[in-house]
Amino acid sequence: MHTSSFVPLLAAQSSLGHYWQKITDRTFSGVYHANGFDLAMMIPYFIVLFILALYGLHRYWLVYDYYAYSKNVPAQPPPVTEWPRVTIQLPIYNERYVIERLVEAVSRFDYPPEILDVQVLDDSTDETQDVARNCVERFAAQGMPITYIHRSNREGYKAGALENGLKGSKGEFVAIFDADFVPAPDFLQLTIPYFMNPSGGAGIGMVQTRWTYLNSDYSLLTQVETILLDGHFVVEHGARSRRGTFFNFNGTAGVWRRKAIEQAGGWQHDTLTEDTDLSYRAQLVGWKFLYLPHIECASELPVDMNGFKAQQARWAKGLMQTAKKILPKVFKANVPWHVKSEAFFHLTANISYPLMVLLSTMLLPAMIVRFYQGWIQMLVIDLPLFLASTCSISSFYLVAQKELHPKSWYRTFLYMPFVMATGIGISVRNAQAVIEAITGKKSEFARTPKYNIAGKQGSYARKSYRNKAGWMPYAEIFLGVYFALTVVYAVANENYATVPFLLLFVWGYLYTGFMSLGQIYLANLRFEVETSPEMRPAASGAPGF
Repeated sequence: MHTSSFVPLLAAQSSLGHYWQKITDRTFSGVYHANGFDLAMMIPYFIVLFILALYGLHRYWLVYDYYAYSKNVPAQPPPVTEWPRVTIQLPIYNERYVIERLVEAVSRFDYPPEILDVQVLDDSTDETQDVARNCVERFAAQGMPITYIHRSNREGYKAGALENGLKGSKGEFVAIFDADFVPAPDFLQLTIPYFMNPSGGAGIGMVQTRWTYLNSDYSLLTQVETILLDGHFVVEHGARSRRGTFFNFNGTAGVWRRKAIEQAGGWQHDTLTEDTDLSYRAQLVGWKFLYLPHIECASELPVDMNGFKAQQARWAKGLMQTAKKILPKVFKANVPWHVKSEAFFHLTANISYPLMVLLSTMLLPAMIVRFYQGWIQMLVIDLPLFLASTCSISSFYLVAQKELHPKSWYRTFLYMPFVMATGIGISVRNAQAVIEAITGKKSEFARTPKYNIAGKQGSYARKSYRNKAGWMPYAEIFLGVYFALTVVYAVANENYATVPFLLLFVWGYLYTGFMSLGQIYLANLRFEVETSPEMRPAASGAPGF
């Protein structure tokens, strides 16, 4: 063997030896003393990190509950002898690309038509009115029990439309589907029996099914969205329903007992998440909820970054508004402590977003200060907090994929850096939404654009309904550049252990920022990955961090 072959090995050993010596060097131990600036940096830094770690530990607790109470799942109800009357509500607002797909799916329902009422609740302000009206007239002429209800004022947004529809409805039960959903023909045949079960069915106020996705393999963004939503529907809903704590109706793909809606105070529109608000009010007055993950309902994921960010911000703001409204009632209610604590973590989880932005601005000065304090302190104090707040995210979503895809879940490891980076990238927009909710600033219900896209087919580039980017992408790009400089500083000071974590911030902020601008100003730009994981129209399949 040639002597030259040992040169790379000797160089590597020399570099590792130098790095280890730097970590363990105690020459200047005890010399450093914190000053006022250091304390001003480190105290808020550790407070933020500690709070994020608490919410991270809560994710671990949800995973524990999911497995610990795995036997607490609803039993199969007996066959129904007499089917009840059901009202199906289809709330839409400027949905000209998907309304016909939705109505056609509902027309195929395997349910007695004489005890079925279908309402298209249209608040549209564009040509969707004509498309929807013509669609309803066409299917009504074929014998479908469907009516078209249009409002011109859009008061109360979706909650107002649902409440208005209830006034003229006849159903004992109410099934709700958003415009981008495609329910299977047997949806009511599978869900209604749980309400009719002689063993406890009379106390059930709502059943929620699991979302699946028509276009999960459309792009890298939709792959990430799939993982995020699967985490919510598998682990969050699964853990809460199995443990017996409160969980929420997701606004669509579920069925309500009308009496539960009325006893809870009806649909109210003082929050942007009217579904979660009503869910908690109904459970506080004693109604039980069922989560049925084996019943699936296909949906369309947002394919443009600005639409995705608008959706996530609406959920983040709405949950915080609901927390302000509902948590005082939960704390006063006669329910177990674990129900109250889970409600607190559930409704306030989005406080992590402004904390994440705050942590972002403090990382560089904190890194400088911690560098002079020594490596041992960083390993003993910083590392456990970082693991609690960040690694819990990976475990949370990996568990969900393992439950759904036991043979191929390991592929999710490849997407986890993108999942974490995207969560970081949308933190600026969501932080603004959370702060608006805390300060009481009102805003309109920002709809999520739908383009009738399934699989990898179709494009949104030449279609309407695009959300505006505003100033937010520039702030995200600024933070991305800031973290790129932080990476340079870390490498220059041989702080290599922090580089992978910092790169998540660089990628997250730059990805969301440039995608937002690119999809506004370059309509044909599309960042896409050529992968072919299993499609999930009506088979297999958060809000978020």
